[in-house]
Amino acid sequence: MKTFILMTKLSPEESKQLKDRAKIGREWLAQVKAKCPEVKFISHYALLGKYDFLDIYEAPDEEVASKVSMISLQHGALAAESLMAIPYKRFLELTKEI
Repeated sequence: MKTFILMTKLSPEESKQLKDRAKIGREWLAQVKAKCPEVKFISHYALLGKYDFLDIYEAPDEEVASKVSMISLQHGALAAESLMAIPYKRFLELTKEI
């Protein structure tokens, strides 16, 4: 499994529904689990800055990670940016190969 980081920015309309955020988040997570059962979430964070949420998860490939981003967009995200993460130890190993 590969590790991915999902950075999500809510749309202005969704930002106005903060009191419903827990319900909306549960619906999003249920949809991800239904459409991408192989995804394993590691951590969820709320942010104060350019993005509203950061999710760390494992998925078998970039196509499944793309689905997670698309589900986020379907559920009111203005932007959903997926980044692949490489464990630091593996990164150091790669540097020795160049």
